[in-house]
Amino acid sequence: MLVEMTQSVFFNGISLHLFHASTPKPFQRPSTTMSRTALALPPNPNPNPATPTTLRRHHAVLSALSSATSITHLKQVHAQILRTKLERSTSLLLKLVISSCTLSSSLDYALSVFNFIPKPETHICNRFLRELSRSEEPEKTLLVYERMRTQGLAVDRFSFPPLLKALSRVNFLVEGLEIHGLAAKMGFESDPFVQTGLIRMYASRGRIAEARLMFDKMFHRDVIAWSIMIDGYCQSGLFNDALLLFEEMKNCNVEPDEMILSTVLSACGRAGNLSYGKMIHDFIMENNIVVDPYLQSALVTMYASCGTMDLALDLFEKMSPKNLVASTAMVTGYSKLGQIEDSRSIFDQMVKKDLVCWSAMISGYAESDSPQEALNLFNEMQSLGIKPDQVTMLSVITACAHLGALDQAKWIHIFVDKNGFGGALPINNALIDMYAKCGSLERARRIFDKMPRKNVISWTCMISAFATHGDASNALSFFHQMKDENIEPNGITFVGVLYACSHAGLVEEGRGIFNSMINEHNITPKHEHYGCMVDLFGRANLLREALELVEAMPLAPNVVIWGSLMAACRVHGEIELGEFAAKRLLELDPDHDGAHVFLSNIYAKANRWEDVGQVRKLMKHKGISKERGCSRIELNNEIHKFLVADRSHKHAEKIYEKLNEVVSKLKLVGYAPNTSSILVNLEEEEKKEVVLWHSEKLALCYGLMKDRTGSCIRIIKNLRVCEDCHTFIKLASKVYEREIIVRDRSRFHHYKDGVCSCKDYW
Repeated sequence: MLVEMTQSVFFNGISLHLFHASTPKPFQRPSTTMSRTALALPPNPNPNPATPTTLRRHHAVLSALSSATSITHLKQVHAQILRTKLERSTSLLLKLVISSCTLSSSLDYALSVFNFIPKPETHICNRFLRELSRSEEPEKTLLVYERMRTQGLAVDRFSFPPLLKALSRVNFLVEGLEIHGLAAKMGFESDPFVQTGLIRMYASRGRIAEARLMFDKMFHRDVIAWSIMIDGYCQSGLFNDALLLFEEMKNCNVEPDEMILSTVLSACGRAGNLSYGKMIHDFIMENNIVVDPYLQSALVTMYASCGTMDLALDLFEKMSPKNLVASTAMVTGYSKLGQIEDSRSIFDQMVKKDLVCWSAMISGYAESDSPQEALNLFNEMQSLGIKPDQVTMLSVITACAHLGALDQAKWIHIFVDKNGFGGALPINNALIDMYAKCGSLERARRIFDKMPRKNVISWTCMISAFATHGDASNALSFFHQMKDENIEPNGITFVGVLYACSHAGLVEEGRGIFNSMINEHNITPKHEHYGCMVDLFGRANLLREALELVEAMPLAPNVVIWGSLMAACRVHGEIELGEFAAKRLLELDPDHDGAHVFLSNIYAKANRWEDVGQVRKLMKHKGISKERGCSRIELNNEIHKFLVADRSHKHAEKIYEKLNEVVSKLKLVGYAPNTSSILVNLEEEEKKEVVLWHSEKLALCYGLMKDRTGSCIRIIKNLRVCEDCHTFIKLASKVYEREIIVRDRSRFHHYKDGVCSCKDYW
């Protein structure tokens, strides 16, 4: 029976643990008085010379080692070595060490045996170093290296490549620098194999400048060195540098192999450089390079990443069999283009699916208008026993945020904590955003306050949460607090702060923050910043100033800019400027439904029914339709969806009865339907009916009917809440003594006691 204990070796502050047979000190030969165990080999300074019998035994044991299929089998052979007194055969022990590396994911047994090879020669150590560097525990190469150094075993130029390879796979940069220093001291820094190892080690740790410096020092660069350097640029996100280096490689008449071509195609896909990707594809075809499955997958992934799904699909359909990498690339590619049905079709055709593929499909649903499908798919994945990783959970949290269902958000939060994701900074940032979008500013704040470490994203999420909930005071307070704590705000932070100012009418504060972004923080404003400023001026009825900003901005106004100006003109009844903004918007996006509807509405307000007819005729001809109002409400973990004048719900009759009751009660406190938003040629009574059938009113009535606990009613609306619904819900919150939270297209409205958090400024 093996007698084992734990040994810790400290290498430059790194504790490496090893299980080994009882021995006085690490890496020392056992004392002569040690009792014999399976691994405690008796000293034998003068072994008997080889005899025919010994040679036969040696051959038999070597054959047994070669045919061993498990670590248990190896231990049996090890016992045979001890019984047959072959324990001094270095070749057998080395074979035992190498075989155990192959047959077991744990290296403890291999290291234990290796420690009893007395003063192994350098080539034996190097052989073991190579095995360890390729193993699942590459950090244990340092144990062998430490023994070589402490026991005075020679280190040669063949020792460094496996050491550096191992260090490239673990986060031990300090040790890597030490080994680099030793290689230089011993005169091996100019050895091409050592240089290649150093390039790999530095590139893998993100020290791309040091990697390139070593690369440039090489007198002879083989295809492996080029491959490692190009891949290093890709791993650091320097895709253009990778492509430039590939061009340099071709100019040096070095023929790229399939690995390099795959890496370059990956760089093209991740950089969105379709033209260069096509050039590489042409290069492959022109040079009759064999397109193996690996390269084929790289081509599919490149085209899919660039959004060229027709070419990606053409290559994908020619693949047989279709591998996971290519299939996942197709799923992701279709999802990014919003072709979620095509994405799901590829997903369903896959025979085998790994976690990456599941995560890609969940992410596709989360980023589309199908967040509930993302959660359903996550539940299906769970039922199959597939455990999520952080990437999966971020997509699930995003889906829950888009859905806006607080009960589901609470369940996701519990799952996150139970499964050990709660300590991750990105997860906590996502949870803040999720709770904020589900209407629970308190829970978002609670997550933020408990975080031991916060980055700029954490602060930005909280500022944006306050902004969308109409709490401009806290948004500005947090903005100043983050600067006091030396957290530098980024462009997205400023979008959140400017948004808060815009929705609170804080014109001077917004103007000052916009100027500080440029003058103090050296951030060049983008379209979204100018959009916030146009919105800020527009909401405050400073339409002339808004137009002057649009005309003076150094960027060409986009759809968002003209849309903000158009929306402000609608609110303030500025028909002429609004028409101008809408027409500029349509020049950029001829199929923009909002601009067409706006023109139709302003013409209707002016009783220009002929112009209304022309706009609607054009919309019909182009197949453009106004987005229908849709509201969702979550009750008892179930999502209920309502459209305008919806009668599809199973309780529709009772809902409309409740609506009549609510309307009657609200009229007693002064409610009168406001039909100004119904811009169709109808009789006044017909308009009143239409406005009462808005989706958020139906959702509210269902909530009042089904939830009698007095708890908060939460509604999500896909469009901006109209003036009549805003008044209706305010009065309902007072009459029924209920807190009501509505998330519309751009912000939250917290209704309580007949007052809204937006102060009627939305």
